[in-house]
Amino acid sequence: MLFNSIEYLVFFPIVFICYWLLQNRYKSQNILLLISSYVFYGWWDYRFLSLIIFSSFLDYFVGLKIEEAQGEKNKYRWLLVSLFSNLGLLGVFKYYNFFASSFSSSMSTLGWEVNDLTLQIILPVGISFYTFQTLSYSIDIYRGHIKPSRNIVAFFTFVSLFPQLVAGPIERASNLIPQIESKRRLNITLIKTGVFQIFIGLFRKVAIADNLGVYVDSVYGNYDIHNGSTLLVATIFYAFQIYFDFSGYSDIAIGSAKLMGFNFNRNFNFPYFSRTLTEFWRRWHMTLSFWLRDYLYISLGGNRKGIVITYRNLLLTMLIGGLWHGSSWNFVIWGGIHGIFLSLEKYAFSAFKIKTFNAFGYLYTFIVVLITWIFFRAKDLTSALAIFTEIFSFNYGALFIGNINSFVNAVILLSIGILIDLKIFRSDIPLEDYGVRFNTVKLSIIVSIIIIMLCLFYSTTENFIYFQF
Repeated sequence: MLFNSIEYLVFFPIVFICYWLLQNRYKSQNILLLISSYVFYGWWDYRFLSLIIFSSFLDYFVGLKIEEAQGEKNKYRWLLVSLFSNLGLLGVFKYYNFFASSFSSSMSTLGWEVNDLTLQIILPVGISFYTFQTLSYSIDIYRGHIKPSRNIVAFFTFVSLFPQLVAGPIERASNLIPQIESKRRLNITLIKTGVFQIFIGLFRKVAIADNLGVYVDSVYGNYDIHNGSTLLVATIFYAFQIYFDFSGYSDIAIGSAKLMGFNFNRNFNFPYFSRTLTEFWRRWHMTLSFWLRDYLYISLGGNRKGIVITYRNLLLTMLIGGLWHGSSWNFVIWGGIHGIFLSLEKYAFSAFKIKTFNAFGYLYTFIVVLITWIFFRAKDLTSALAIFTEIFSFNYGALFIGNINSFVNAVILLSIGILIDLKIFRSDIPLEDYGVRFNTVKLSIIVSIIIIMLCLFYSTTENFIYFQF
């Protein structure tokens, strides 16, 4: 079920009303949330509910066993059960075909023909997100950061809570389980901030991202007939398309959660207003960035074992982060480029005793990110390299416009989106709290304007980009 679908427009109000009718019985609320979350996920394909239920049972049981185990070795063995089981499922569904086809291609290069080893496997929606969420739970118990939950309904709800189930934010048990295990109260602040963020998210997704996507798809779908200037504009559009698409999803998720009485972690903090790539990754998909930092980078040794090992850890973290996004060499290269530039930045900061770059850093950061988006968006490595080569040949010609109305709409909507971001960014008030600034009348006017714009600029595109991860 998609946030921008008619189904969700019916589903959420029904759940919302039933949920708050049970406001004095939070345990009943949790049962309703669990059932609703399974309906939400099963709407896509009910067969894959078995995977999320299995993962929930596994980590609930493992968490208890880690807590009860005597000695470090026994605790570690139970942690390995969680790691191998969860990553094994993720590996089979998401990466088996990638490695099988890569192996076959490698053998063919060496002159050895092997049978096709790939399988007809459907990638379950959201498996990367809820796998990381349950893994962090087991790891935190092993590290002694949290105690295991003995409330099985609360834990299953933590894993499957529908606003963040299929594309994040990746919530930590330390933040979400205590909220689930306690009474929630709906107040005017949660209503204002939640409603405002939901509609900002819908505007970002439906009005901005989807209209940019029309142009991006037309150019990247036929990259071989377009010149460097057209490919460059399409790549710039894609940089904002994926930002407004994914941040829009996060906004709707966080806003929906607020209306259910929950506070999710922030996932985006205006990443294109960054002066370094390091700062960019502290602002982009923040729950994933901090997950990779806390559970991968630090586990590898972080920056505690010398500068060379630090660079290695940065590169490995970003390579794995790239692979997390998709089973393709494009994503590995995307992560690798980020890892290299993050290492170069760390060297520059150390060598020149600086903490950040000057105003030129905004341009530098955007250019590096823009280059990597080519590999992220292109359908395969061959097309990515062709697009990269064409753009950096600097043999620019007339810009392909396509449908003039669609192109103008995309430019206008993008400009509005950037201005809104700039306004909120300069206010020093997080978007998550911005709605409280408006009284009921002003908020109603803002919502009405957004609804009108959604109707005017509605696109047939529905899927969120990050659903494929």
